[in-house]
Amino acid sequence: MYSVVVPVYNSAKTMDELYNRIKAEFENVIHEDFELILVNDASKDNSLDVMKRLSRMDERVRYIHLAKNHGQQKAVLCGIEYSRGDYVITMDDDLQHPPEEIPKLIEKMNSDPNIDVVIGLYDSKKHNGIRKLGTKMLDALSNIVFKKAKNLKLTSFRLMKSFVADNLSEVNLKSPTVGHCLLMVNGNIVNTVVRHDARKVGRSGYSFFKLVNTFMNNVYVNSDLPLRVLGHIGTLSFIVGIILSVFYLIRYLTGHIHVSGWTTLVIAVLVMNGLSLFSVGIMGKYLMVNIIETKRLPKYTIKEKNVEKKRGTN
Repeated sequence: MYSVVVPVYNSAKTMDELYNRIKAEFENVIHEDFELILVNDASKDNSLDVMKRLSRMDERVRYIHLAKNHGQQKAVLCGIEYSRGDYVITMDDDLQHPPEEIPKLIEKMNSDPNIDVVIGLYDSKKHNGIRKLGTKMLDALSNIVFKKAKNLKLTSFRLMKSFVADNLSEVNLKSPTVGHCLLMVNGNIVNTVVRHDARKVGRSGYSFFKLVNTFMNNVYVNSDLPLRVLGHIGTLSFIVGIILSVFYLIRYLTGHIHVSGWTTLVIAVLVMNGLSLFSVGIMGKYLMVNIIETKRLPKYTIKEKNVEKKRGTN
């Protein structure tokens, strides 16, 4: 069975079409069982009423109503946590991810048993310039922080195996990004080319400042890169300070510096500034270790097993 997880925000006008197209694809093309999990992220329109109506019409439609707006990423993770399928598909609610492209994800998954996650690679993005810029920023961050392969592109149109979804459900971050969580959970992730349609109704909720905020949150939450850079600067400053201190001390002892106290002041400033930055880098490393421990990331990723857990918490 396939679980299709869709985060919903102010999409009452597109939800019926989305449901009908997903239903038609699974019944007429894919010929597999499915469930549709709609996660209402505190929409301001009547999206919840539409969800309830669809659920009454079709028992395969399930809905979750969040008490307040938590953002798309948390809504997706919520839907994944409540999914029951052997495979989980995530897609947007604005019809930019055509349900007719789902078979391409499934075909790619079935082409190799070692593939764990298939991510749709848009043939031509229909986003505006600001959204494209933000996507490039986050992609560059992924390359640096998570050592993501440069030829792998992250989008929100995905198909994953159940063990990946199980491990994603264990992730507990303040500002999660599902794509980055997938990289942390690991698994064999590949792309396949899919169509990307223009948005039919409304406009994207991703403003420039929201994208920048998302980018910076991911840097702070998932990366110790700024701390490592600061630590390297501190180490370099400390070494340069020692070298210059020796140089000025020699000049002072050989009589080339005649100003009283100048050498002592310069040595103290150079060494202490370098030592301070170096110390900040060390403290930052300890802090990052504690941050990682409190994230509750999975200790390991189990793909398959024939034993049941007997010890510890369930």
